[in-house]
Formats: sequence, C-alpha cells, structure tokens
Amino acid sequence: MSQTFRDLPFMGVIRVNNAAMKAGWRMGDPAWSNLGQGQPEVGEMAGAPPRISDLPIDPADHAYGPVEGVPELREAVAAHYNRLYRRGKASQYTAANVAVAPGGRAALTRVFAALDNLRLGYFTPDYTAYEDALNTFTRVQPVHIGLDEAKGFRIEPDELEHRVKGDALSTLLISNPCNPTGVCIAGDELVAWLNLSRKHNCTLILDEFYSHFTYGEIGNGPVSAAAYVEDVERDPVVLIDGLTKCFRYPGWRLGWVVAPSAVIQKITAAGSFLDGGTSRPVQRGAIRVLEPARADQETKAVRTVFARKQRLTLDSLTAMGVRFPAASRSTFYVYGDVSGLPAPINTGEGFMNEGFKHQVLTVPGEFFDVNPGKHRPGESRLRHFVRFSFGPPEQNLVAGLSRLGEMVKKFR
Repeated sequence: MSQTFRDLPFMGVIRVNNAAMKAGWRMGDPAWSNLGQGQPEVGEMAGAPPRISDLPIDPADHAYGPVEGVPELREAVAAHYNRLYRRGKASQYTAANVAVAPGGRAALTRVFAALDNLRLGYFTPDYTAYEDALNTFTRVQPVHIGLDEAKGFRIEPDELEHRVKGDALSTLLISNPCNPTGVCIAGDELVAWLNLSRKHNCTLILDEFYSHFTYGEIGNGPVSAAAYVEDVERDPVVLIDGLTKCFRYPGWRLGWVVAPSAVIQKITAAGSFLDGGTSRPVQRGAIRVLEPARADQETKAVRTVFARKQRLTLDSLTAMGVRFPAASRSTFYVYGDVSGLPAPINTGEGFMNEGFKHQVLTVPGEFFDVNPGKHRPGESRLRHFVRFSFGPPEQNLVAGLSRLGEMVKKFR
C-alpha cells in the first residue's frame, strides 16, 4: 500500500489546525482564539438577517440534480450579479452563464479540470489551494509573478501587461479581494485589468470569495469584475464565488462560477466526473439567501461589523510592533510583518508555535508563497509574515489579541 498512494501534505489553515490540535486545540473551544481561521463568524450578527435554520426538502430533491445546478438557483445567481453590477447594461448574465458547485474548492477544481494546455500566471502571496491545483493539473504551465512588499503587494497594470506579453500568458489567476493580504483591485485599476484581458485574449480567473468584505474608500459596496465586463458571452472573464464568505454559510459547501456560457458547458462536463453536482436542498436554501432584501441586509451588516473588527486588529497588532506593508481594504485578514519582533516570534512559524502556548492560532505567511513543484528553492521571502484573521466573533477576537500582546511582552 505504501507504494500505491503518494504522500500529500496538508496545506494552509488545515496544516495549522493539525499542529494546533497537538497543542490541545479543539474546534469550537471557547478558551482558544482561532485567528487563523478561513471562515467568518457564522452566528447571529448585529444588523444581519436571522440565520437560516431550516431547509425544506421537496420530494424531487431526493433525486440527483443537474450537475450545473438547479435552474432556479442559476437564475437567482445571474439575477444577483445583474442587480449588483450590471444595471442598465445591454449584456446581462443568464442562467446559462452560471454553474453551481459543491463549494469554492470544487468550483476551482472544475475550472482547472476544464483548462487546456496553457501558460497561466499566478501571484504570490495568494490563496494556498492554488498550489494544490497547479500541482494536480499538470497540463497547465504555471508562471510565477511575485508581488513586491515594497509596492504593497500590488502590480501596476502596465507592468502586468509587460508580463502577459513577455511570458506569453494566456490566463491569469488571482484572488480579488486577495487572501491573505487584503489588497483589492477595484475601480479604474480593475477596468485596466479587463482591458488588458480583452486586448491580449488573456483569460482572467478571478476568485471573488471576499467580494463583499470591503472597507474604507472602496467600502460603498461589493467589488466584482462583473461590473466592467462588456459582453458576458465574449469577454474572457471567469468569476468564482459562493455562500462561504460573503453570506457566512461555509458549512453549506456551495459555490458557483460565472462565465461565458461556452465555458460553463466545459466546467459542467468537468463536474460530471469530479463531483456529480451540489446538494439540491442546499441549493434551494441558497435561493433564499440571495433574495435581494436579505442579501443586501447581510452585506451591509458584514461591512459594518467587520470594518470595526479590522480596525481593532490593526490597532492591536501595530501596537505590538507588527508592520503592515499592504493597505488592507478588504477580506477579514491582515498580513503582517513580524521581523521586527524578538526571536523566536520574528518568523511566521515561530509566531504560530508560540501562539499555541497562549491558545491562539495564526497562519505563517510563507504558506501563501504558492510554489507548485517547489521550483523556487531556498527560504521563502514571506517567512517573516503572518496572516491574522478577524473572522471570529469580536469578543473572542479581542481575547486572542490580548493574549498575543502578553506573548509579545514576554519576549521584550
């Protein structure tokens, strides 16, 4: 058997969770603060609509559903995008532009399974699951684009266009808003990305799972490239999102892809052998989540509550000596440089391990140094970074930040 199955390492948050369990952590333990978690708080929240607590099951829901999702939910997702981003535009999304998947990772996997032989530009730091996908689907040739700390982990559109042309890239993959940095490409900058995409026929795969978590000058509403698509059937833009983050239902495992209908057909074919489709009762629940009044109330509450938690997190960590080179304008993460702290908490791994002793989870920043095939040797340039999540409820978040403050004082 040992020669039959290869070793597969755990990635990102799961790797942190496994290490924390060895230190005594158990999921849901109120004595611990999980500032490494990749989900938002999921309970009742000030200003938000009541949590959905029942899922009626139609007799037909006991049968298999369409791989691409039930028509009613696909229509609801299309209407959600048209209402938020495409009012007054001639080109509108329809159900044919939507594929429903059993979670965000499943949606991403379907997209990768449908990709042809191509050169794909990916960025660091970025979401850890991209490394798994790039390692698994070897038809795709990954091309690394490192985002510079000195530039706030951003890339100017002109520089990006130079990379697209010089590296002969046919596809770009990025989380926007970005996990882990909180950087958000929006407004004229996002317009420039789409113009570049059309000009060079370079497909943009945009993971928009944090699209509603926007603050500061971009905090007037959700951010999506859907607002700048000219023709929903012709523009080479693929959007991935779902209920997991923006609507705070991660346990439902429901995601979707919005793209030209020809792309949706290919993604559906991939889903037919990868996962077979999404739970029908959960899809019916998702239609309720996307009802306009409920969805808008949830989004307003999310931005209000999480903006406050972001400020608490930044203020507390800055006072400890953590530095933030990127202006975090979105997500529920901040990405901090701990190199100015005393050893051993001046690296992501050291900070995480000491944090366990104070019943706090964090994620080392180097975990987001996506490196398929480990082709970039040596120490990670991101080893002095930590991703801090302000996803937990505020009381638990404040308790965790306080314990981290005590930890830092111990080494000063």
